[in-house]
Amino acid sequence: MSATVSVDCPAKTNLTLHVGAKQAAWAGRHALDTIYCALSVADTVTVSEAPAGSGATLRISGEHLGDLTPDSDIHANHAIRALDALAQASGHPADAAVHITKRIPVAAGLGGGSADAAATLLALNTLWGLHWPMEQLMPIAAGLGADMPFCLVGGYAHGTGFGERIDRIATDSADGINLHRQGFAGRVLIGAYDTSLSTPEVYAEFDRIGNGKDDSCRPRSENDLQYAAIRLHPRSGIAIDVALAAGASHAFVSGSGPSVVAFVPSDQAMDGVRRAWRDGRAVDRIIEANAPAQPRIRVLPSVSDCR
Repeated sequence: MSATVSVDCPAKTNLTLHVGAKQAAWAGRHALDTIYCALSVADTVTVSEAPAGSGATLRISGEHLGDLTPDSDIHANHAIRALDALAQASGHPADAAVHITKRIPVAAGLGGGSADAAATLLALNTLWGLHWPMEQLMPIAAGLGADMPFCLVGGYAHGTGFGERIDRIATDSADGINLHRQGFAGRVLIGAYDTSLSTPEVYAEFDRIGNGKDDSCRPRSENDLQYAAIRLHPRSGIAIDVALAAGASHAFVSGSGPSVVAFVPSDQAMDGVRRAWRDGRAVDRIIEANAPAQPRIRVLPSVSDCR
């Protein structure tokens, strides 16, 4: 029977996100300095062997998929792009059946597409018997997108370059302990929306209006994109304000938005934020998670193994 590998890959958020100048060498992408944190809400990517020469197939399931459905060009999907890239790098035929179970909100600043790509690399690395070390997978992930190298490892990490250069932060290191003491660990509420924001659109607005550090009407944010995201999606700003008033230790736009992440230090704060978001209709959906989180790889038994 064919082998199957399943990977649960967490969402990402940016505890800090400082945006620098555009770099011509990076096709106009901005220089970034960010602290990544993985959140336990995860997409599951399951890959199975496929007959030789059959190529790749893709199936996507889950709620709130938006426009994320397979079309005639499945090779535009992040997971299939990752499959193609690993096949090219390894010389392995690009034959596999890929099934994505979506739980991470789409186009929400939570790295769902990057998580799918990272999960695919991790799954195929096992399915195809490559067993490449993380250092060998990282450059492939970096060629696919800024957040993808982080999604391979999860936890905490310091990202530089355009986000692709990753220095992992161990939870028991001085920096990891400091993040924990600052309240960037434990229970998290994610405020998600039925609408989405385009990352290029948010960056274009950032280029136009800046990070809002001179706007006294908004509290200072460690996410330089937050000001632009709120200008484009005002409900995110409302969700931040009511979450902080209800007892969240931190609340901010995740990446380029529009999702809002609220760290809650107690049951009382969690109940307060949840109630405030619902009563004020500040968000459309509330997702409970924990931080930090790591990917989980499972080799699933074949039918013959179960006999």
